[in-house]
Amino acid sequence: MDKVVDFDRIREEDNQARDENGVRLWVVKVMDQDPEAGKFGRSTEVKVKIAADHQPVPPPGIKLPGGITVTPVGFTDMTVTPYTDAMGCKGERKPHKCRARQAWSIRAGALVAPDAVESPAAVSAAA
Repeated sequence: MDKVVDFDRIREEDNQARDENGVRLWVVKVMDQDPEAGKFGRSTEVKVKIAADHQPVPPPGIKLPGGITVTPVGFTDMTVTPYTDAMGCKGERKPHKCRARQAWSIRAGALVAPDAVESPAAVSAAA
């Protein structure tokens, strides 16, 4: 879990980014355990931004054989926003080979233990 840095305020002591309501932004790197997630050379690591006044605390980890500790997490109030990542688009001639790609901004309301997240089936059954 790290703070999201506002690079426009990089020289200031408190340079943490804030959302539109002034709440501090945090980023957590998580690994998608779905076997389909890593297909075609894609990364299984995802960064999720969370707006919270204080640094969110992940649930306790689970010790696996071999001394590896993993921390399963869940998220509430997920929002996924598509955008164009044009960092690879540097062509000046027309036409040019642009390496822009579609990317995703992922935000969550909170970081919780996985058993605290309602499944979509449970939500639709309750409605």
